[in-house]
Amino acid sequence: MSYVVRKAQIPILPVGHRPIRILHFSDLHLTPQRKREIRDIRSFANLHPDMVISTGDFLGHMQAVPAVLKAVDELLDLPGVFVFGSNDYYAPKPKNPFSYLFADDGKRSLGELLPFDDLSHGLTRRGWINLNHQKVLLNVKDSILELRGTDDAHLSRDDYALVSGKANRDAHLSLGVTHAPYKRVLHAMEMDGLDVIFAGHTHGGQVRLPWIGGSRALVTNCDLPTWRARGLTKFGQEPWLNVSAGMGTSPFARIRVASPPEVSLVTLTSG
Repeated sequence: MSYVVRKAQIPILPVGHRPIRILHFSDLHLTPQRKREIRDIRSFANLHPDMVISTGDFLGHMQAVPAVLKAVDELLDLPGVFVFGSNDYYAPKPKNPFSYLFADDGKRSLGELLPFDDLSHGLTRRGWINLNHQKVLLNVKDSILELRGTDDAHLSRDDYALVSGKANRDAHLSLGVTHAPYKRVLHAMEMDGLDVIFAGHTHGGQVRLPWIGGSRALVTNCDLPTWRARGLTKFGQEPWLNVSAGMGTSPFARIRVASPPEVSLVTLTSG
């Protein structure tokens, strides 16, 4: 296995509710040639989750949709939701790999338009829910979960007003799903009283430096503080935030330093 399983627990369900194991993956950036990555993703099913959340950037190539659907095939038998990232809409372009070490300047160099509609159809045909600017209720192990999602904030496609509103009173928990964890999205979800937010995009910093107790991200490729670049964190009264460091990279910058490919297994428990 060439990836890390980052496990976490959130004691947030009502007393007496059964634990819910959420598989959270992000940033596959798949191309048809990445056979090992496809095998790794197929092995996610061995973690026996109860539901799946994907926070986007599935694609890394114009012909990658069949590879993605093959990789997640067994997971599609489970309840699942997804949102898209910038690399689901536009193909990657060559860029200076050292540009990842600098703060996001807001400039976007967009490649060829990708077949994101085909990807959405392939996932929803098997039962997963396209959560881009959607709000749904799911019953998972007799717990009612409200989930709401935004489109990609990195490309300024997010419009939280389309899913805004206080957390559903009929739900036991309210979850937010977004690709890029920009502060404006996190703050809006906090104001509506959401309990947990799932995001990706950061690649865990992609390049991390040795630091006291582990390593430290240099950048997040958005305005999220670097200490929240991966894993489960909480700040003050804000919702819990789980950021997946993701599985892949751009095919033109296949560099990860002290930030190995990873998938999250987040278990919601009663508290």
